[in-house]
Amino acid sequence: MTHTDSVAEHYAPGALLKRISGGCAALNLTPPIDPDALAPVDEFHIGGRFATVPFMAALGLTSKDRVLDLGCGLGGPARYVAANTGAQVTGIDLTQEFVDTAQALTEWTGLEDRIDLIQGSILDLPLEAGTMDAAYMIHVGMNIADKTGLAREAARVLKPGGVFAIYDVMQVGMGDITFPVPWASSAEQSALASPDHYRSALTEAGFEITQQIDRTDFAKQFFADIAAAQRAAKGPPPLGLHLVMGDTTATKLRNMVENVRSGRISPIEIHARKRSA
Repeated sequence: MTHTDSVAEHYAPGALLKRISGGCAALNLTPPIDPDALAPVDEFHIGGRFATVPFMAALGLTSKDRVLDLGCGLGGPARYVAANTGAQVTGIDLTQEFVDTAQALTEWTGLEDRIDLIQGSILDLPLEAGTMDAAYMIHVGMNIADKTGLAREAARVLKPGGVFAIYDVMQVGMGDITFPVPWASSAEQSALASPDHYRSALTEAGFEITQQIDRTDFAKQFFADIAAAQRAAKGPPPLGLHLVMGDTTATKLRNMVENVRSGRISPIEIHARKRSA
């Protein structure tokens, strides 16, 4: 079982906006900033923007849609959706510093009229039933033990026929996970589950599974590309996930790569649609 205070503490490094602002200054980035320029730091998941693009394309979003970002973090995917589809996005995240930083970055990119950001739990959404056309969750479920409750809340706020897409790290093999990893400092903060567990929770909540995609090969290539770039670089880039994960970045990433390579975990996409009746 995960505890919200412990999870929030894991994701609250402090002075995050100041570090990102310093990175932007080093790159001579001043508002208005192209959302793509922030992708190295605000796409906190395996594959970053390279994973976001095909994931979002599968949702088929338009400017008429209202979209929910569950566990929005720094708001990178939300800004990508708003900028590239014109959809209205509502993001919610447990960590206040993430929400505050996401709000500032959204204002820097001039997208505040298309994105609403809320601090709160995705297990108790402050939204009316049947108001969203689509919802997505990217590398969030690893901290949520109650997958059924999560799926029920997503189903509650979606309109009939609404789509719900998940891109999470999931348990696919035997053996203990090596910690720390990007989503948890210890096992107490982690709530990994199998794809079957996710599918069961979604089905029970009234969803029909439409697609499941294993992104393991993509992840391994992404890790290899990152390692090659790091060897060629003289140091970390001005904007990068080290600004979010802090001093333990290298250890967290090394452990995650090892856990994937060992076959214990994999990044998996699951796409579902809320039944109309």
